Amino acid sequence: MKARLLSTMVFVGFAISLPLIAHHSFSAEYDASKPVKVTGVVTKVEWLNPHIWFYVDEKDANGNVTHWAFSGGAPGQLMRRGIMKDVIQPGMTVVVEGFRAKDGSNNANGSKVTFPDGRMVFTASGEEPGQGGDKKEGKN
Repeated sequence: MKARLLSTMVFVGFAISLPLIAHHSFSAEYDASKPVKVTGVVTKVEWLNPHIWFYVDEKDANGNVTHWAFSGGAPGQLMRRGIMKDVIQPGMTVVVEGFRAKDGSNNANGSKVTFPDGRMVFTASGEEPGQGGDKKEGKN
């Protein structure tokens, strides 16, 4: 009986710690010397912990499409800034500024999102270069 209880406690402890293991800092995944600026159409938004993800298709002058995946801050962190789940939606055209993944893929940290009407939201976690921590920001 004690062995079963111990096994259950170890399993539960491991399961609880998985999200913490999956959480990486900015410097572990992104390259501050490789800024990106992408203009395109949002195709998908995942508003989940530990970070939101949103996907943008960028079309070049020849009509070729590049698919980008952008990581943002945690949902709770963004909501404290006044950025709600519906601020970025599929079909919107946006300009996203951030920093490319260290592996060179089309993944990036999405620090700032600008909409066609000029509204701008800071979607990053706050640990990005030059951001100075967790800034308060609304939807404007």
